[in-house]
Amino acid sequence: MRAFIFSGQGSQSVGMGTALAAASPTARAVFQEVDDALGQHLFRLMTEGPEADLELTENAQPAIMANAIATLRVLEQEGGVRLADTADYVAGHSLGEYTSLCAAGAIDLATTARLLKHRGLAMQAAVPVGIGAMAVLLGADLTMARAIAEAAAAGETCTVANDNDPSQVVISGHRGAIERAVALAKDMGAKRALLLQVSAPFHCPLMQPAAEAMEKALAEARIDAPLVPLFANITAAPVADADTIRRLLVEQVTGMVRWRESVLAMYAAGVERFVEFGGKVLTPMVKRIAPDATGTSVVTMDDVEALVKVL
Repeated sequence: MRAFIFSGQGSQSVGMGTALAAASPTARAVFQEVDDALGQHLFRLMTEGPEADLELTENAQPAIMANAIATLRVLEQEGGVRLADTADYVAGHSLGEYTSLCAAGAIDLATTARLLKHRGLAMQAAVPVGIGAMAVLLGADLTMARAIAEAAAAGETCTVANDNDPSQVVISGHRGAIERAVALAKDMGAKRALLLQVSAPFHCPLMQPAAEAMEKALAEARIDAPLVPLFANITAAPVADADTIRRLLVEQVTGMVRWRESVLAMYAAGVERFVEFGGKVLTPMVKRIAPDATGTSVVTMDDVEALVKVL
């Protein structure tokens, strides 16, 4: 069994998609459709920068999605390998959940791009710059991370945002609390703690205004049942009902990304091969979570051609 997986924010870089677009008319068509949907030259920003503009949440989210979908479409249209015939599940990390749903035919490409643009703007607007922060705890599991967050909170918000793998957990909340957590982390057993360069504290209760904005946007968006079930961030369980997916996407804005549990659950369900499209972020996590599983990153035309040979 196979799962097609899609990464979240942080996997963007200037130059992304350039070589793929040069080699493939299918990829170029995806980037053009996203540009048209957003009414902006997003692909130019992806290829030329400046990096500071690409890193803005409102740009990074649709850019990462577009790059991954372009890679998948090349596999499908030029490699002759259809997701519906090849994957048993889809899953994505945070914004990657939207990419997953687009990949599986639940949300069309233009709608996905507009939803992610809106999501990025809403997340940025939810908390004034400087009020929130995020940090990664290395060498810490979920139990340790929760203990560190609780010890550092002191009446402020400080919660686990992403349970990425057995040795990497991200916390989110008020800047003061996150800085206290970083200071406490090593004494409480973590190997290392680092503040992340992010513009807002994602996946924590401070994102409630963004959740409300997304609830309204998602209510107006067409969502169909995906071609294969989605393993949802918020439940770490498969879902195929469109209304349930809509609700979980809202809850995901403030909730914890249960990536480690999702990979374990997919592996327990029989998934032995995880294929990551458009990035190389999730594949190392998969190997740390399920060492006996196979992880493959598909970014370039060479990667696509190699994948076609083994599927």
